[in-house]
Amino acid sequence: MSSSAILSGRKPRQALRIGSVSYLNAKPLIYGLDEADDLRLTLDVPSRLLDGLRQRLFDVALLPVIDYQRLEGLRLLTSGGIGSDGPTLTVRIFSRVPVEHITTLAVDTDSHTSVALAKIILAESFNLRPRFMDLQTDTDAQARLLIGDKVVCNEPPGFAHQIDLGQAWKELTGLPFLFAAWTAHRDADLGDLRQRLESAKRLGLANVEQIVTRHAVPRGWPAALARKYLTKNLIYDVGPQQLEAVRRFHELACRHGIIAQPPKELETL
Repeated sequence: MSSSAILSGRKPRQALRIGSVSYLNAKPLIYGLDEADDLRLTLDVPSRLLDGLRQRLFDVALLPVIDYQRLEGLRLLTSGGIGSDGPTLTVRIFSRVPVEHITTLAVDTDSHTSVALAKIILAESFNLRPRFMDLQTDTDAQARLLIGDKVVCNEPPGFAHQIDLGQAWKELTGLPFLFAAWTAHRDADLGDLRQRLESAKRLGLANVEQIVTRHAVPRGWPAALARKYLTKNLIYDVGPQQLEAVRRFHELACRHGIIAQPPKELETL
């Protein structure tokens, strides 16, 4: 049976709109969703998905978990997300100087969660509060926060020191980390979409070789590294430990003035 046949199910009255990131790490979560006649899949950078939910352009979006605190009336779907339990490979700080001497950090603003995590890790683990700058305009900073495929395919030269933020979080808290998860408005009528997202995830993980061939290698990824990344570095399930990590992350984000206090209770579906 084709992925479209498995994912289609009954047609709702109106096509459900899904927002996702375009990075390689999301491909297992959205496998086959673009083939379903009653779904509309839009790909964008993670920082723009919040506005898509706010403007009701999406019924569900693969939202950076920090943005859960920035819009009222949301609930997190436990049907899938992008996380790690150690090194992420694609969320790293590159520094010209030893980490403890960083005073300026140029950040890739595509990911709200990664920027918040960098602030937390530098403050909690290194007692650092560097000046954050926009990577697009400030290329002379001592360090850079980079995310996504370009971290592997275009690693910057001349940066001798690195921090993988997934590994740093694990060392700080002992918990896995969840960067993004399917999120919807509390009042959204999703029908059986939660179950269909679960099915897409299972199909995607069962077809990693196809994803590597279609999406990783053409972007410059070595096939073996992409395979390891998708099957070892990343975790796509959202279980009790991931939810505990999100709550801890929100608490620390409040502590460091990244989001308002106190954090909203995490509602799940």
